[in-house]
Amino acid sequence: MKAISGKARLAGVMGWPVNHSLSPRLHGYWLETLDIDGAYVPLAVAPDNAADAIAILPKLGFRGLNVTVPYKETAMGCVDSLDDLARRIGAVNTIIYDEDGYSHGTNTDGFGFIENIRQHAPDYDFSSGPVIVLGAGGAARAVIVALMDAGAPEVRVTNRTLERAEVLAAHTGNGGDIKVLPWEQRNDALVDAALLVNTTTLGMTGQRALDIELQQLPTGACVTDIVYAPLETPLLADARERGNIVVDGIGMLLHQARPGFKAWFGEDPDVSEALRAHVLETR
Repeated sequence: MKAISGKARLAGVMGWPVNHSLSPRLHGYWLETLDIDGAYVPLAVAPDNAADAIAILPKLGFRGLNVTVPYKETAMGCVDSLDDLARRIGAVNTIIYDEDGYSHGTNTDGFGFIENIRQHAPDYDFSSGPVIVLGAGGAARAVIVALMDAGAPEVRVTNRTLERAEVLAAHTGNGGDIKVLPWEQRNDALVDAALLVNTTTLGMTGQRALDIELQQLPTGACVTDIVYAPLETPLLADARERGNIVVDGIGMLLHQARPGFKAWFGEDPDVSEALRAHVLETR
């Protein structure tokens, strides 16, 4: 491991707990391979101390911070400024500190989602047809905002709790761009879809299976799951077997880290197969 100096640039990830985070391994790989004098550290911060930690870090020399659960919404009220993207998504996952300690909050989850699709399904055209989004949590908000900005003509959202999907649509939608469908209609919603996105935890290791039938999904559609444990979820396995293009979820994590790393350490890093293998080694 490369030694750091007293001039090292500092950044980290704050959560409670934070030991599950792959971000230190991810950023550490880039720091090592790019030979940057810097460090990226995990910060386990109890809820009562979250606001104080965000305020004090620049006084300790930190250039920035990633924010993970349960602080993505809390951080919105703890930064000096928010960009429009964070406001539309309703969460902050990346904080940038300037030389005076001024904190700026943004959200890079949607960027990570789009770049993952572009890397692994380069022929997919985001304007080519309707998108089906399963789930209505924070990840769904980031994905939907990113899809609309990328040109998706229609986003169909379905969630086990209909009211939550309706709230999401009201917060992120623009006119008729988002249609909310009851969970019972999820199979029929697949007709003529160009992209299917699972943002729920269904199908994740230790969670219940995702109950969906893909017969009505066009075989030319792309299917992606933001879950990456397991890397190939049952949804992706089923889609691959019937001939759909599939994109797993680990790339979203890798790509969402790029804007923060560039802001803090001055380099726009590559998301390579070597990085992917390195991060997955711990799983």
